[in-house]
Parts: sequence; structure tokens; C-alpha cells
Amino acid sequence: MPTSDPMTILLAHDRWATEHLLEACDGLSEDQFHQAFEMGPGSLHDTITHMLSALRGWGDLLAGRPVGGPIEPVNRPVNDLRALHTELADAFARHVRPVEEKVSGERGGRAYTFTRGGVVTHVCTHGMHHRAQCLNMLRHLGIAPLPPSSVVEWMLMADDQG
Repeated sequence: MPTSDPMTILLAHDRWATEHLLEACDGLSEDQFHQAFEMGPGSLHDTITHMLSALRGWGDLLAGRPVGGPIEPVNRPVNDLRALHTELADAFARHVRPVEEKVSGERGGRAYTFTRGGVVTHVCTHGMHHRAQCLNMLRHLGIAPLPPSSVVEWMLMADDQG
């Protein structure tokens, strides 16, 4: 395991788990990838797109840019979502330090101020919440084994690789 710093672990695990989720979606048909479920934003595609929207929006806040609107859930193949995830995760990670520094933004006409560490924690736990929904969707589709997603699995797999 490369670090004991919680912020670094949150970011690395979030990226790793989302990459494994996207990899699990590679083998799905388009119908399966877009199948509606009564959970989360409704389908694997739309849930992953929602996760990426949050990553982009909060990354904009950390970077001091105007926060963009949500990423439209138009029909994107898994490879396009994977490339977008890589781009957004890289951009997000560039702006997380110093974690104690505050960032301010507005939502719904109300101003907010957060620490960078709070934003990172929110984005990573938000991703974990929606990845759990995606795992449940994959389970309903009969996918086995499910992709690894927990921090313990991340640590064990990192330990196995030396």
C-alpha cells in the first residue's frame, strides 16, 4: 500500500473503484448498460454519468472555475465514459491541496464555503454511494463476480501486487 495519508487513500480508492466498475460494464450490451432500475439515477449509464458530473462540478469549484452544469446523460459508450473519468479524476486531483484551505461557491442562489478536504470527502463518499447502487444493478443483471469496490479490497489488491 503506497500511503497512509487519508486524503491520498480517498482519491486513489475512488479512482480505482470507478475504473473497476467501468471495466465491469465493458461486457454489457447497450440494453443492459441503459436498463432502467428503480434506484439511483436509473441505469448504470446514467448513474456513472451522474458521478462524473459531480466530479466535474466539484473539481470546477476546487479549481476556482465557474461550476459547469451537469453532464447530459446522452448515450455514451463505456470507453467514452472511461476517458472522461480519467480526465476529470486527473483534473480534480490537481486541486485538492491544501486540504484546510477554503473554497466558496453558490448553489440555488445560496453561497457556501467548504474546506478542500471536505469537498474531497464528499465527492469520494458520493461516488461510493452510487457505485453501491451500480453493484446492485450489476447483480440484478446477473453479473458475477462483481467488480471489487471496497477500501479493504483496494488495500488487499495493492498488497498482492507488492
